Amino acid sequence: MLCGGSRASVHLLDHRHPPTLGAKVLRQSLFVLRPCSAKSQQPMKSSSSRSHCKTPAPLDCFSQGDDNLELSAEGLSPVAGGIVALGKFDALHIGHRELAIQAARIGTPYLLSFVGMAEVLGWKPRAPIVAKCDRERVLSSWASYCGNIAPVEFEIEFASVRHLNPQQFVEKLSRELRVCGVVAGENYRFGYRASGDASELVRLCKEYGISAYIINSVMDKNQVSGNTDTEEDSKSKERGQVSSTRVRHALAAGDVRYVTELLGRPHRVISRVRTQDITSKGRMISLKTSSLLNLPPGNGVYKACSLIVGDKHPISCNVVVDTSNINIETEDVEERFHNSDGSQEFLLLGIEFG
Repeated sequence: MLCGGSRASVHLLDHRHPPTLGAKVLRQSLFVLRPCSAKSQQPMKSSSSRSHCKTPAPLDCFSQGDDNLELSAEGLSPVAGGIVALGKFDALHIGHRELAIQAARIGTPYLLSFVGMAEVLGWKPRAPIVAKCDRERVLSSWASYCGNIAPVEFEIEFASVRHLNPQQFVEKLSRELRVCGVVAGENYRFGYRASGDASELVRLCKEYGISAYIINSVMDKNQVSGNTDTEEDSKSKERGQVSSTRVRHALAAGDVRYVTELLGRPHRVISRVRTQDITSKGRMISLKTSSLLNLPPGNGVYKACSLIVGDKHPISCNVVVDTSNINIETEDVEERFHNSDGSQEFLLLGIEFG
């Protein structure tokens, strides 16, 4: 854990972490963090009167309770004293993971996510890439990259920050959320109508006594993503950049190997289905696509997949995706479903592709 403030000149840092492609810290604010000894884990102090960083009590990253973090008994923000990664974390891909890795190198890592953005901006509804109930599992899998600390996701209603200008947004991070630092990508935009860029984020964070780290985009092996004609993509610079848009295009094309490369893990689709709605014939079971909680790959036949039923060991299967159904062929249909707990009206099934 790092704490305490010191002045330093702006310089380039190159942080690399296998097995990702690496991300370079391009810029950081003049207010940086220095390591503190085990005997001096004190609240952070700086020359700025606005800074009030404090190391928070450890949080239970694996709690199965409420999805949203709440104020502690002391009235502190759940992310107080932490380092927040900023971005739109739809896919939780390797670029997002790199932000969390950099945050963990500085302090306690969090992801700051905005909910309700599509509704506020009038975007067409679409299925998430990662099911909401599966996000904690994905973040837990990042612990080995983040110093054995699983990043925790903190959600803010987008409507509550939409009209904030860049300075007001950073002021919220400092005074209300009381974070010690932020990590963002070089193309990060923030504030009303995305009027602030990474350079302004660094400048404002310096003013408010917050450490700011800007990292290079994580690039993939392709040079051009698919058509970027949606509301979210039209202003982005995604030439060769790992992005949620690129993941969606790869899923639509049925290229699950490429999706695995972008996510840093196999894509898992979650189905919440009533037991009586699972149809079986021989070695084949069928689910309605309407039971899916997140985005499946495009129509096609997928071999070497895995089926996860509850906490049982995954089993190998082949999967056929069409517009209306997910058809799963496996040797263990009878054992998996006929021996399931009949008291459960709904089952959560996971299907991993690739």
